[in-house]
Amino acid sequence: MNGVPTDIVSLRMSHCRAEHAASGAQYHLAVLHYRACLEAAERREDCQAVEFFALKLAACYEQMGLAEKARHFRALAGAGDTSLLG
Repeated sequence: MNGVPTDIVSLRMSHCRAEHAASGAQYHLAVLHYRACLEAAERREDCQAVEFFALKLAACYEQMGLAEKARHFRALAGAGDTSLLG
């Protein structure tokens, strides 16, 4: 296994780790876990989960002061200004 959760239990555990890290302002760690969740959601072809985790990533990147990355993930979720993407 390549570290990306594929079953729902692993996905939930990764999500819990991400939430815990974000609540402690450990955004780099939260991003790591949310990205794993996003990849798993994409593999599962779960559009709602992709949107959810993309928005979580956007929020983390905003807290980290990385506005461009935040915009990218908001656009991925369908909640951003897609004209900013090339």
